[in-house]
Amino acid sequence: MDPALLRERELFKKRALSTPAVEKRPASSESSSHKKKKTKVDKESSSSSKHGAESSNGNINIKTSSGYKFGCLAKIVNYMKTRHQNGDTHFLTLEEILDETKLLDISMKQKQWLMTEALVNNPKIDVRDGTYGFKPKYNLKDKKALLRLLDKHDQLGLGGVLLDDVEEGLPNSAKAIKALGDQIIFVTRPDKKKILFYNDKHCQFAVDEEFQKLWRSVPVDSMDEEKIEEYLKKQGISSMQETGPKKVLQVQKRKKQGGQRKRHFKTHNNHLAGVLEDYSDGVPAKK
Repeated sequence: MDPALLRERELFKKRALSTPAVEKRPASSESSSHKKKKTKVDKESSSSSKHGAESSNGNINIKTSSGYKFGCLAKIVNYMKTRHQNGDTHFLTLEEILDETKLLDISMKQKQWLMTEALVNNPKIDVRDGTYGFKPKYNLKDKKALLRLLDKHDQLGLGGVLLDDVEEGLPNSAKAIKALGDQIIFVTRPDKKKILFYNDKHCQFAVDEEFQKLWRSVPVDSMDEEKIEEYLKKQGISSMQETGPKKVLQVQKRKKQGGQRKRHFKTHNNHLAGVLEDYSDGVPAKK
């Protein structure tokens, strides 16, 4: 073998051994850093989600507790209304109410809230000596009481009474209304609610058919109250507002202020006070 080539080979080996070689791994380092970042983000997201879950659970607990509290109140009021409509109008203690509504698992704090705030301040609950009963708008015992109420409304010009209010305050209202028969008139409002009126048979009279035709021939569907009043004035007919009793407005007198100063008027000719004489009566006044 050529000795020159051998020398070059030995020199190359020496140079290779004297120069340190560093091996780089870019792919593996990037993947490890990405994994570290990913684990850090996962930890942060898990901690935030845990904190959010805890806060949301706290809100849910608050909402469910307040919702349960008012749900118990609504259940009690509905039960008291139902038993009143069935004729059970006697008053009950809170323990009896909770027993009949099966609300025995409520806490002492909720019982205290019912006794001191909820039931006392509820407009549909009547409280008497620590007992509770239902308080309807119209407390009616029987059909005669209903008829007297409708007659009173008719005499005072108060109009009718809602069927819902009658059913709320009259035990077995359907049976009583059916027994009254044609003594009651039903009128259905546009919102589908029914109104009860007293049917005063003394006011019933026969109207000539000609007048009925004239009455029905007047178109008033597209006219409001102001247009009808204007039309009546043109025809020389006064409206009900003018013929009705007029309200007299009471004018309040202004109170005199106690600390108001008296006005002082300036006088003239003070130097002639002893010389002037009064001739208003024709005779000079004597001094």
